[in-house]
Amino acid sequence: MKRSVFKVLAKINKLILPSYAKKDLAKLSKLEKALVGYRYWVTINSLPD
Repeated sequence: MKRSVFKVLAKINKLILPSYAKKDLAKLSKLEKALVGYRYWVTINSLPD
C-alpha cells in the first residue's frame, strides 16, 4: 500500500511541480533544493525494492 501512495504522489509531482533536470543544482535556491529533494524522496519510495 505504501508504494501505491508514492506512485500517485510521483504522478502528481510530474504534473504540478517544475523539473530541474537541466539546471545546475548548485545554483538553486533553498526552496528549489527542497523541491528537488522531495521529488527524489518520492521517486525512490515509489520504485520497487
